Amino acid sequence: MVDNRLPSGLIFNHMVNVLSSDLDLLFYALSDPTRRSILSMMRERTHTITELAHPFKMSLAAISKHIKILERARLLTRRRQGRIHECTLNPAALKSAEECIQFYTQFWNQRLDMFATNLEKEKS
Repeated sequence: MVDNRLPSGLIFNHMVNVLSSDLDLLFYALSDPTRRSILSMMRERTHTITELAHPFKMSLAAISKHIKILERARLLTRRRQGRIHECTLNPAALKSAEECIQFYTQFWNQRLDMFATNLEKEKS
């Protein structure tokens, strides 16, 4: 049996930490407008890194840094064929972000409904 207690006596849940870091990577990757544009381009088909770099007028090294961040977040996969790198969108990676947003949407909708009910009670 693994002891998950920290020296302070608090219990550390490794699963929460892992899930949190996955979401952190995902939201970090989505936080940049260039990376969101790259993902948008990839909805239609697989692209080479050269194709992805072209509309942004940036170097292959610069676009490659964005690609690496998207790869770490599992938003895309890169396949190498010799010197050519092809990138494919992985829409399944967005599922955890969708679940997180859905949870907070539901949470805040419930709170706002309660607030509206209380306001109506105060009016009458």
